[in-house]
Amino acid sequence: MIHQKLPNNWQEREKLRDKGQFWTPEWVTKAMISYIVKDTDLVFDPAAGKGAFLNALLQINPSINYYGIDIDKYVLEDEIYQKNSCFVELRDFIKNPPQKKFNAIIANPPYIRHHRIDEKMKQFLKELFIKITGFTIDGRAGYHIYFFVQALNLLDKNGRLAFIMPADTCEGIFAQKLWQWITKNYCLECVVTFHENATPFPKVDTNAIIFFIKKSEPVQIIKWIKANEANEELFNFVKSDFKDTNYITLEINNRELKEGLATGLSRPKQNHCDFKYHLNDFAKVMRGIATGANDFFFLTTQQVQELAIPEEFLKLAIGRTKDVTGDKLTIEDIKKLEENNRPTILLSINSNDNISESVANYLEEGEKLGLPDRPLIKQRKLWYKIEYREVPPILFAYLGRRNSRFIKNEAGVVPLTSFLCIYPIYDDELYIANLCEALNDPETIKNLRLVGKSYGSGAIKVEPRNLDKVPIPEHIVDKYNLSRQKYKTKSQQLELF
Repeated sequence: MIHQKLPNNWQEREKLRDKGQFWTPEWVTKAMISYIVKDTDLVFDPAAGKGAFLNALLQINPSINYYGIDIDKYVLEDEIYQKNSCFVELRDFIKNPPQKKFNAIIANPPYIRHHRIDEKMKQFLKELFIKITGFTIDGRAGYHIYFFVQALNLLDKNGRLAFIMPADTCEGIFAQKLWQWITKNYCLECVVTFHENATPFPKVDTNAIIFFIKKSEPVQIIKWIKANEANEELFNFVKSDFKDTNYITLEINNRELKEGLATGLSRPKQNHCDFKYHLNDFAKVMRGIATGANDFFFLTTQQVQELAIPEEFLKLAIGRTKDVTGDKLTIEDIKKLEENNRPTILLSINSNDNISESVANYLEEGEKLGLPDRPLIKQRKLWYKIEYREVPPILFAYLGRRNSRFIKNEAGVVPLTSFLCIYPIYDDELYIANLCEALNDPETIKNLRLVGKSYGSGAIKVEPRNLDKVPIPEHIVDKYNLSRQKYKTKSQQLELF
């Protein structure tokens, strides 16, 4: 579930992350409750928590009964659950759901990312998803996705569901397949997004989105809302059955479902026909190097000297986006990092031939640490042979809040997975410089939101296959001469001599 106040203590925060517990503010719960209480005498909450939705229900219509379940017995001991119209029980909604349908379902489901789910549970979730939908979903779907689908499966005919979810519900690699199934079998009435200044969860690194869904015939036009301030206007709008539209802080749009699914329901409406050029017309994108153990493979100059590792086994590298402060990375920048004892050197071994004694000794230490058994590393034929990457002329910060996310790699480093590698189709230095300028143009940067996954405080994460698709405005392409075939690759230039 995505409590108004999160603990400052890191360990306590991590416990919440493992359970996926983040509580919903009242101005949001009241709006969600107002949607589902029509024509029902019972509200079902499969992730009851400390009773945020029950509190809203008691304010709006205390005569309606409330049934809540949760796997955390401590939250169910809250005083709010001592009401006569309320019944709660300790129950696992995924493994042991109620054996009945409901007319009104509401939840802020546990927000647990896929890497926090163990393999046994992942297999269970996979089988559950197939049982309900008839198809598989990508394994990178978080726990909240399965919670969502389980709840939809328990929705009775003409019943209503209100769920608040992270934006990746619409942006993940699984999203298109998921929403095609949902909108074929259910009626998606309204989607509510939030401006970063009105986010319901300001201390959680994700953007929230609310879905209002009925178990009825699908519609082709939906309401798409952006809440720009945290106030009662959202409640009033939902209470009106989405009919009243005269609000100051709400952006209210009628939107074609087909376009919304193509763009992503978390993103504003787009006219996809407007985009003639995309990044993959001018460059190839690859992710940075995944070592599987940065603390072992990514070294400081002091460590390299102490270990006496020969130069042929080393490559200049960059690991953290915060280590790059501008839109250029130079050798001077690398030297400053070295002076601050930041790692800048990657241990890169191409084979098991001619390994020096010092490297062999270091690898032996890695084996004692159990590195060959780490999930990513044990997939390699030689556990210490990491991925190879040509030096990319341009880097892209994988997850960032800065306006300039494209970095001209003048230092000649190879990046780790905090960056994506961008390889322009031409090696000409002028072309590379122009492409970098075009990518950092505010209009291009703005388009990252069309292909990226949005997080809290305006952060965007763009996967390699999605960065390929970022649109570059046609006039920007013309401004920087990107479409003119006058540039020669280095190999073509050599052929002239």
